[in-house]
Amino acid sequence: MVTSLLTLLACILSCTMLLLGNTLYSVQDVVSALLGEQISGVSFAVNTIRLPRLIAGLLAGFAFGLAGNTFQTMLRNPLANPDVIGITAGSSAAALVCILIFQTSNFVVSVSSVIAGLVTVSFIYAMSRGKSFSIGRLILVGIGIQAMLSSVISYLLMVGDQQDIPTALRWLSGSLNGSQMNSLPPLAITVLICAPIVIVLGKHLSILELGEQSASSLGLNTDRTLMLLILSSVCLIALATATTGPIAFVAFLSGPIAKRLVGVGFSNVIPAGLVGVNLVLAADLIGQFAFDVRFPVGIITGILGAPYLLYLLIRMNRKGSL
Repeated sequence: MVTSLLTLLACILSCTMLLLGNTLYSVQDVVSALLGEQISGVSFAVNTIRLPRLIAGLLAGFAFGLAGNTFQTMLRNPLANPDVIGITAGSSAAALVCILIFQTSNFVVSVSSVIAGLVTVSFIYAMSRGKSFSIGRLILVGIGIQAMLSSVISYLLMVGDQQDIPTALRWLSGSLNGSQMNSLPPLAITVLICAPIVIVLGKHLSILELGEQSASSLGLNTDRTLMLLILSSVCLIALATATTGPIAFVAFLSGPIAKRLVGVGFSNVIPAGLVGVNLVLAADLIGQFAFDVRFPVGIITGILGAPYLLYLLIRMNRKGSL
């Protein structure tokens, strides 16, 4: 029921994004334009501006939601998500190097983001091993790596070509502005390949929450499962980041919201992806039409996510989880 309601809400938001803009078009005109009929003004606005923006929001929101929920569940900590532990920052730094320094193609940006995300995950894991693996140590190491990579991003903005800085800043804020159909295939292919892997293995996430030893005793091949989940999640995060920029807190919020909606005893993997979709689409509509000035989607999700992060830190500190 929750999955159906989230899907219905995503459909309503999608239709709203196609209808709303500088000009409000009728449903008939929008449908005709989508079917290929040439209507003055409508066809360009719908097919060139609104539809790519919508598809980018759908794909990126689903990718962020799935990956964020996977990391939080695997590591049994709501703070252990790509935004907080530096994975998104690693992909962002690599993308900015390609955009500002080398002015490469979108394909190279995507590949670099994936490689940087995997390297960041490997480095954080290696640094957090010690004598035994500790989730708390991993989070602290990840926060440190994120701070270091944020400094790298600031340095790149200082030394980059001035004419590329506005584009880079817009991208860093997390934005669907300027989305084009020719930049979406890498993300679409990644979602089509990696999302089913995460969804299929999602039934094992509740077992992994018991710990690796307990999961192994129940017959689960933990090493293979964890490797597939991590690789798939990093690819989703990296490609989504390369396409839309690091949309703040979507990966962080999707899992907890989905878990609260679904309840205990049910898988929240698909609902987490759908929550990510709805967060991105709703935040984009709010940023575009709720204020006199238009804000990128990442600004709105940041406003929503920051108070929850503070609340979570306070609650975990009181419980002694930090």
